Amino acid sequence: MNKTNTVIEATNVLPNESSVIITDQQKSWKDYLTLGKVGIVTSNLITTFAGLFLAAKYSGISLGDNLHIVLFAMLGAALVMAGGCTLNNFIDRDIDPIMERTKERPSVNGRFQANHILWIGLIQSGLGIMLLAFINSVAAVIGIIGLFVYVVLYTMWSKRTHSLNTVVGSISGAVPPLIGWAALDPGLHTYAWLLFFIMFFWQPPHFLALAMKRCEEYRAAGIPMLPVVAGFEMTKRQMVLYVAILIPVSLMLAPFGLVYTIVAAVLGAGWLILGIAGFKMKDDIKWARLMFVYSLNYLTILFVLMVIVHI
Repeated sequence: MNKTNTVIEATNVLPNESSVIITDQQKSWKDYLTLGKVGIVTSNLITTFAGLFLAAKYSGISLGDNLHIVLFAMLGAALVMAGGCTLNNFIDRDIDPIMERTKERPSVNGRFQANHILWIGLIQSGLGIMLLAFINSVAAVIGIIGLFVYVVLYTMWSKRTHSLNTVVGSISGAVPPLIGWAALDPGLHTYAWLLFFIMFFWQPPHFLALAMKRCEEYRAAGIPMLPVVAGFEMTKRQMVLYVAILIPVSLMLAPFGLVYTIVAAVLGAGWLILGIAGFKMKDDIKWARLMFVYSLNYLTILFVLMVIVHI
């Protein structure tokens, strides 16, 4: 570990009793959702559902006859992801105040005590794993692995020690479609693993774009993101490499049909062209912003399309 301390005492700074009552009544749910990073959870649930839907199609299972499994899988996956994110907030209380985009999190601004955040994360994670275990052990084990990688291997270790932290985090980020698939088909078809690898190779260019945008914040917090330790040129090369690898991986799902294949090829080619254009653009931050937005659209369109072409 580097000099950054991962566990510190929380500071309980509350304005006054009346403002606390207002916060509890009007902002409590918003704060809980913020701790669980609802935006990240929601986007990942799209890939979880895609895994469920495709598993049903290729296993000959009716989703309509297994709505309880769909409900348990979606809710369980959501709770595991929210739990991991909440624990991430608990662990990162020392660095979040330094970064502009995280300094207003409830874990920083005094709305919650540290122990409260810890218990929220543990309860969310535990309930999520229990729901997945009600379905089958494979889904639960995949959830546990994803949670462990994100909380321990990424948040507590690699994020603070090595520029490969993004790659480590990509393992946990690629788990949601596997959870969805395993809920209906514990045997995990080859397509399930292709969904995993699409998610895995998608994440480095997505998060490295964010790291470029927030490079100075990461530097101030002592987090060795690739743009901080290796510079923008190396980061650009890494991003383009991952996009180039992602294209043929996504095209391995060509059996999904001509429409999917064409759209996946066009989306991938567009992202690669944008990536290569970054070597000539003078404004690196503007390019990183474009890459970040493109990555979000790429993932959403691709996984929604996977479902649509199978309806």
